[in-house]
Amino acid sequence: MSALSHSHLNSSTFVLTGVPGLENYSLWLSIPFSSIYAMVFLGNCMILHVIRTEPSLHQPMFYFLAMLAFTDLCMGLSTVYTVLGVLYGFMQEISLDFCIAQSYFIHGLSFMESSVLLAMAFDRYIAICNPLRYSSILTNDKIMKIGVAISCRSSLLIPPVIIRLKFLKYCRPHILSHSFCLHQDLIRMACSDIRFNSIYGLALVISNLLLDAVLIIISYIMILHTVLAIASREERMKSLQTCVSHICAVLIFYIPIIGLTMVHRFGKHLSPLVHVLMGNIYILFPPLMNPIIYSIKTQQIRRRVQRLFSSKAI
Repeated sequence: MSALSHSHLNSSTFVLTGVPGLENYSLWLSIPFSSIYAMVFLGNCMILHVIRTEPSLHQPMFYFLAMLAFTDLCMGLSTVYTVLGVLYGFMQEISLDFCIAQSYFIHGLSFMESSVLLAMAFDRYIAICNPLRYSSILTNDKIMKIGVAISCRSSLLIPPVIIRLKFLKYCRPHILSHSFCLHQDLIRMACSDIRFNSIYGLALVISNLLLDAVLIIISYIMILHTVLAIASREERMKSLQTCVSHICAVLIFYIPIIGLTMVHRFGKHLSPLVHVLMGNIYILFPPLMNPIIYSIKTQQIRRRVQRLFSSKAI
């Protein structure tokens, strides 16, 4: 490993990390990873197809769900080449330019997913707290503007910190912690001044992920306050039931991000296997689970998916 490290000190390529300690079993590990990626692509494409082809699902809630599925689909596409490439053995290194581009998409899509989850929380807040004005507030025009705002917020704020990576000097061993590139992984190997990346990166996390999480919590406090004021227990449960899928999506998005951040920040003494495991959970768990959750918990999606499969079986 030391020879490998020294050979890459002055190189513009970076070594991708597979599963430490299980390198001899990479081909076997490629089977479950390939299956997970196949489920990610098929599940999210199915959600998009169902929403597009079913007129009854052309509602704000499902438009936001389509945005979430599209984001998850793109997250899978942005990492599949390097993750499976390492396991199948045809990709061991990645160029700096490729690495920077991949980190841009991974972080940008994470911010986009956070923004979509916030928009979905706003949708649930309006539907439960102000149902009579729901259709007048969330018009197709407003949803389109929200979609554009989410795209701009996710894509235009990140370039300054990502472009800066191109001009840093990397004098530490060019060995990544994962089989894909992250901003925090690259600055860990830099010996240049990284204060801008650290401060701007922290500001991005606070103004995007943290702010979104706080606003989602506030929206659910207000939703809960409204629901508890409903006299009928049956109506209370019915209202809360519409939020279950979204709450699950929020949890499976934020918990892996918090876990990965903790590992990168405080887990330098941990086994490399822990870093790899948390990284793979971060990029694969939300895109895998969101279609499953919404197919099971959302009645309209579940019925349409059942009809889709039953018609193909005939």
